Amino acid sequence: MIEEEERAQRRAALRALLARPLLTAGSDGETLVLIRRHLPELRDWLTRETGWRLVADSGTARLFKTSPETGDTTRPARARNSEPFTRRRYVALCLALSVLARSDAQTTLGSLADEVITAAADPGLDAAGFTLALDNRASRSDLVAVVRLLLAWGVLTRVAGDEDAYLSGGGDVLYDVSRPVLGALLTGSRGPSTISAATFPERLAELTAEPVAETDDLRNQAMRRRLTRRLLDDPVVYYDELADDERAYLVSQRRAITRRIADATGLVPEMRAEGIAMTDPDDELTDVRMPEQRTDGHVTLLVAEYLATRESATVKDLRAFVRKAAAEHRSFWRKGVTEPGAEAELLGIALGKLTALRLAETDGTTVTSRPAIARFAVEAPVIKDSTRKATR
Repeated sequence: MIEEEERAQRRAALRALLARPLLTAGSDGETLVLIRRHLPELRDWLTRETGWRLVADSGTARLFKTSPETGDTTRPARARNSEPFTRRRYVALCLALSVLARSDAQTTLGSLADEVITAAADPGLDAAGFTLALDNRASRSDLVAVVRLLLAWGVLTRVAGDEDAYLSGGGDVLYDVSRPVLGALLTGSRGPSTISAATFPERLAELTAEPVAETDDLRNQAMRRRLTRRLLDDPVVYYDELADDERAYLVSQRRAITRRIADATGLVPEMRAEGIAMTDPDDELTDVRMPEQRTDGHVTLLVAEYLATRESATVKDLRAFVRKAAAEHRSFWRKGVTEPGAEAELLGIALGKLTALRLAETDGTTVTSRPAIARFAVEAPVIKDSTRKATR
């Protein structure tokens, strides 16, 4: 019984880290205690199976994950209303972090804004066409979105004031700055200041580059770690997206790899001819749920069902389908779904979910179905003959 309880605790701690790689005592105190209690075993498993580094102390726990696919744009940072961050907000976030790295233990939103504007006056940013002027509500909302993300991460803690008052131009906010959390944000294998590449893809590649294995054993270990990361991070790992050596290794070792993941995390492997998905029966280790309730969830499910019976569809056809569905379900969906142009927004939300879940992909004109979307196909109902008498 004690051994089973220990295993359950380790699994809960690992699941918490996979869901939120940065935990703080202020927001996840009980989980942090659990992680520290099982820190040696968690570190051993993560190092052996993924190569990820885990650091924990009395104030924070940080799982330094490295993304298996740096070109994935389906899981952006999001504002409080779930709106994805724009490039402008990402730049403002980086500038705010650079300012906070040199700030005192406390700062105000107004002071942070002034220093970010000063930092933005950089020839390189100007040459790239980036300017930042917080002289109206729309531009101030970019900085507020950044600050609220930092609040969610635990970098900042609100002491007094409210961001909405700052947005209206009539107030300020006081924050405590957590330097330990701030220092644990970067996950790259090397410092950004040591990178000399010119283009963004090259810089990103250098930032995430790992040592090249020199022996067959080390190459196999590195391959197993990459594949395990993808199975933990991606909703579906398709064989046709892997390199030839990775595909051959995963096909031969899939039962061993998925068994180790399942034992440690409670995820259940779903193995198909096209690839592997690690599913979560508890529906906790995902930031995109499907099926989901309310209007957006229903639209997404209907679009998935539509695509499940087709290899592809044009965005134009899908908008027409959503427009027709809105007319049929208007009494159950939110107001305004039948207004002109509403179908474009509804379809955009649905496709955002489907692409994030690796169920579909789009080039902006055509949407292509991926194999895993077949689970949402609806077969014709089978009506049994109720008039036939039961026999003994």
